[in-house]
Amino acid sequence: MSDFGIVTEAGSVRFERVLPGPLDRVWRYLTDSDLRGRWLAFGAMEARMGAPFRLEFHNTRLGPGDMAVPDKYKDVAADGCATTGSIQAWEPGRLLSFTWDEAGGDPSLVTIELAPEGDGPEGDGPEGDGKVRLILTHRRVNSRAVMISVSAGWHTHLGILSAELEGAAAPGFWTLHTALEQEYETRLAG
Repeated sequence: MSDFGIVTEAGSVRFERVLPGPLDRVWRYLTDSDLRGRWLAFGAMEARMGAPFRLEFHNTRLGPGDMAVPDKYKDVAADGCATTGSIQAWEPGRLLSFTWDEAGGDPSLVTIELAPEGDGPEGDGPEGDGKVRLILTHRRVNSRAVMISVSAGWHTHLGILSAELEGAAAPGFWTLHTALEQEYETRLAG
């Protein structure tokens, strides 16, 4: 399985990861503000269809020894940035979907699916710590430039989530994101 996102249709990118479980732990990392803030963004989410939320990003705090914020992101990311959205689906341990408001455009849609992976009841294996398959799809991305940024962003954030769940040191966000943006620029050419 490649870590790179796959464009599944115009304006849509999909990522797959197998993460350390159990399933309820991964779910908490998606929905609990404090845990989510360790890999993506802080902000309370209410378990209700249509519930609004605000995600506050502090990417410079993710991962030790990171490089400075690249010039193209300094206006929006130096001291953190935020996005808003609303919950579209909330099925604990299985499905989380929400809109992602784009500046100056229609909201895109993020869907995260979870499923047990491996042996034992619900993939939890004999130790009760089985693997979890995460599938993240970001749809309705409105331009190639945004697709490159979104793809590099999710790739980076999911790498930090994986490290967090494994108890390993996370990569510096901007160092990894900058390299991945260049790679996605090439991969998404044409």
